[in-house]
Amino acid sequence: MLRWADEAPRELRLDQIGESYGRYRLHVPELERGMMRSLESYGQLSAIVVVLEGDRWELIDGFKRLGAARKLPGRDGLVARRIEADGRTAKAAIYGLNRAGGRTREIEEAWIVHALVRDDGLTQVEVAELLGRHKSWVCRRLALLEKLGPEGRADLQVGLLTATAARQLVRLPAGNQADIVELVRREGLSIHELTAIVDLWLQCPARMQQQYILQHPREALAQEKGVDLPSHDPRLSAAGNRVFQQLGTLLRQLARMEVWLAHQGRSAITAEDRRILQSRFERLSRDAASVAALSADMAMECETDGPNPTQRHHPDVLQSNLATLHCEEARGRP
Repeated sequence: MLRWADEAPRELRLDQIGESYGRYRLHVPELERGMMRSLESYGQLSAIVVVLEGDRWELIDGFKRLGAARKLPGRDGLVARRIEADGRTAKAAIYGLNRAGGRTREIEEAWIVHALVRDDGLTQVEVAELLGRHKSWVCRRLALLEKLGPEGRADLQVGLLTATAARQLVRLPAGNQADIVELVRREGLSIHELTAIVDLWLQCPARMQQQYILQHPREALAQEKGVDLPSHDPRLSAAGNRVFQQLGTLLRQLARMEVWLAHQGRSAITAEDRRILQSRFERLSRDAASVAALSADMAMECETDGPNPTQRHHPDVLQSNLATLHCEEARGRP
């Protein structure tokens, strides 16, 4: 509970107010600009909250007001109310004052919990009692920081990573988090996609599989989680879009088969399975080699921006082969 000092609010010069507790609050420039407009239009509507530490006034609540006031010409002070608190209860007051206004953010709560446990030496039970929360809530906030790697912490600090995304990252070993953080930045993954990527990563311990996820995240999701990929390109003709769809299906199936052959293959099926499937693998090897040769020819034709009149293979042959392979896969595959 807050213990207000038995004294009237006082005006403090801006240079008297310290911000050592500012490390427990997110800096949001847009909100500070909005506060500047409010101060210009209406003046200071509510007092900031401070604590006296030695001979220094330290700010507990009102960081946006202080930041805005320091940018406004002609404003050199703010009205402040003092609370009586030591370092521990000052941190609890930051949480309590902002929670009462519905302004707490999970990462700010995590910073406060981490400081109380690691800097002030409180147990998680003591922190729970101090903040009026359950121990499991304290444990989750602590884990949000302690299980997060340095790259994730840095992005979290500046607002490039949300607390929701951080909760997904901490499910991964610390050594894997940097790769996924970079993937989120590069691909602009949504939280739904990130969650699915983490699920998939935990199911794929082999490095080759993980490299495929990093290089082709949405294709990997399409194969394992049923996330639809684009099946139509408005730049293509109707015939071109049919090939586009067939290629997408075939490439996803090939990638899946490649991972299976590389990491499970012989060990995943019985001797009797292998005997029955042998002819299909032989056909796959033969037809894949044929499609690979035809695809190489087609790629060369595409590169020259037009069909080669001396080329013996017509584009319809490629489409027919792709359709045949697709039908074979649909009828049954290992």
